[in-house]
Amino acid sequence: MYKYFGLILLFFGVNCSQYSEPTILKNINGYTFSDGELITFSTLVFKDGKVISVGDESLSEQHNGVEIDGGGKTLLPGLIDAHGHVMGLGVQELQVNLSGITSLEETLETIGDYAEANPDLEWILGRGWNQTLWPENEFPTAEDLDGVVEDRPVWLSRVDGHAAWGNSLAMQLGGISKDTPDPQGGKILRDNRGNATGIFIDAAEGYIQSVVPEMTETEYALALEKALEQMAKMGITSVHDAGVGVDAWNLYKNFADNGKMSTRIYAMISGAGETFDQLSQNGPIKSYANDLLALRSVKLYSDGALGSRGAALLAPYSDDPGNSGLLFVEQDEMNAMVSKVTGKGFQANIHAIGDAGNRQVLDAIEFAQNEYGDQGLRNRIEHAQIVSLEDIPRFKELNVIASMQPTHATSDKNMAITRVGLVRILGGYAWQKFLQQGTVVAAGSDFPVEHSNPFYGLYAAVTRTDHDGNPTGGWYPEESLTREQALRAFTLDAAYAAHQEEILGSLEPGKWADFIIIDQDYFEADDSQIWKINVLETWLAGEQVFKAE
Repeated sequence: MYKYFGLILLFFGVNCSQYSEPTILKNINGYTFSDGELITFSTLVFKDGKVISVGDESLSEQHNGVEIDGGGKTLLPGLIDAHGHVMGLGVQELQVNLSGITSLEETLETIGDYAEANPDLEWILGRGWNQTLWPENEFPTAEDLDGVVEDRPVWLSRVDGHAAWGNSLAMQLGGISKDTPDPQGGKILRDNRGNATGIFIDAAEGYIQSVVPEMTETEYALALEKALEQMAKMGITSVHDAGVGVDAWNLYKNFADNGKMSTRIYAMISGAGETFDQLSQNGPIKSYANDLLALRSVKLYSDGALGSRGAALLAPYSDDPGNSGLLFVEQDEMNAMVSKVTGKGFQANIHAIGDAGNRQVLDAIEFAQNEYGDQGLRNRIEHAQIVSLEDIPRFKELNVIASMQPTHATSDKNMAITRVGLVRILGGYAWQKFLQQGTVVAAGSDFPVEHSNPFYGLYAAVTRTDHDGNPTGGWYPEESLTREQALRAFTLDAAYAAHQEEILGSLEPGKWADFIIIDQDYFEADDSQIWKINVLETWLAGEQVFKAE
């Protein structure tokens, strides 16, 4: 029997799969789900990347192999982000990041500094601005940008990705004039003279986006490397990538084939059009490269976002009486898209934020099920943020998974009631209502819209407060999750939402040995400390892919 004491193997990142014997990780404070119930353990045994057993110290006597002393640290199953944007996360690292900035003045200063530091860039691109964080709480303008960068086009995506902000040169290159029409599912904001202000909502973004230079292959690969590094650092061992094109899928396969994929990716094909036609030719791909990749779902869109007032509501916005948001397509077209993808055996994962958007999606799923039956596809609504109370039971009736992001509630709390009022908000961010009726809730972050750290999401789910503890007692605290419910939403139920509960989501015999070691006990730490928990190590298939400095 090989014996290594302390954290020697862990700290030096030894690849334990090189040994023919099992690896025995002992003296740990482990938590996992077993047959759906939360259990604790002190010893984990794995071999060839998969779990053999969890239990007490007696497992050390039952198995001969490489022993590692875990030093009493807390161990959890690898965390699964059920809704992220992998390439968006990586691209953000290559562009100007405006996330979390609390004033227009500082936002403009950051843009100007970035432009000055990158004089060779043809375009100034970035993401993350959020006018609801600024004292002005108003959309910025092209004129604002012209004051800091006027010699190059500037194009900046809002934090939610459902609006973008350009300077005058960007609008000129995009051919924008008074006569440019609002496209279906989009809107150009205009001043009182009819001139475009520089803000483009949803489909209208395409006018400018179409003239933005494409990223090079080298830049694309670098963006993926940076995204993988970030996810491993955050303890994310699997992610459901919400919108993947042909180039991205081929890049993922290349990384997987060459041993460079450190996070599992459950990919959603982007849309039901040409991309789907090309990627679906051979049917759903349930597993590629030892479960590193899967391609068996499709990402569709019903509406926009609440912050940019693009989410489709059944009645006008409480703070904008003439505006009910935007449905991207008519009901017949949504019905056709859902029927098309589910008819070919693909899971439909549909973005819907407003109550009208959610109703449209539920109607489309019901239409498709009447045509093809349920098929066990586990169709999902992504976000399900504002849902009419009468529509919530339909999730259960139609076997629809609620794929929700806890940090959206704590980020949106300052504007959500303003947008929808005190009545509609009762169907907003309603995690507990879904769980109590038996609907599966799969948790994610929607990075880079929100931070990629899943402990931010676990904290938001449990406390319903921001990082300063506001509001005291939580925002609509009756919808808070228990710590066990929250962890399950980020592990076993997220795996279920990807048809992967038999291989991921818990450390049960036969499943992949995906786990993380953290610096605090998630179940014992004070509520206020959950978001501060740090990942010390991340392991994928029994191999260490991240170790903290």
